[in-house]
Amino acid sequence: MLHEMVNYIVDTVGALGYMGIFFMMFLESSFFPFPSEVVMIPAGYLAYKGEMNIYLAIGAGVAGSLAGALFNYYLAIKYGRVLLIKYGKYVFIKEHTISKMENFFDKHGSISTFSGRLIPAVRQYISFPAGLARMNLALFSLYTSLGAAIWVIILALLGYFIGDNQLLIKEYLRYIIIGILGCIVIGGYIYYKRSKA
Repeated sequence: MLHEMVNYIVDTVGALGYMGIFFMMFLESSFFPFPSEVVMIPAGYLAYKGEMNIYLAIGAGVAGSLAGALFNYYLAIKYGRVLLIKYGKYVFIKEHTISKMENFFDKHGSISTFSGRLIPAVRQYISFPAGLARMNLALFSLYTSLGAAIWVIILALLGYFIGDNQLLIKEYLRYIIIGILGCIVIGGYIYYKRSKA
């Protein structure tokens, strides 16, 4: 089952190319529940095989992440908190999630846009409080791009450097993803504790 699923994902990323990476990372960075791991790890693997350029794949991933974040940012500016809460439930946005992000943003300021991109379950939604607060667009884009770049590069290089062991990718992709997410959570927790001290 996992073998067929991974083959399908790798084939899909390869067939869609760089625009596919951009689009799927756009979805991941907005409010759609689409995991970036299933895009960037296969892209790195395809780069290892010579079927993609690693730099273009990373660039497309970062650009897609920024575009998705900007979509959420402008959604928050245009419709505001009340409408986001009222209709957000239809697109996976819950009121307590928005409140949680607003508190995080208030405590940590603009840097929360960067750090939030590295924390699972926060990364997709950190753009909403930034938009509601009308954070400077240039700073928002810079911090978002830097945070997204770290995440995208980690995933792409992981796929690239274990590309010589196709069996490992096919059979243990889920364990690799869990390990990456665990590291990000620990990093986010350390950042939180240090900033609180």
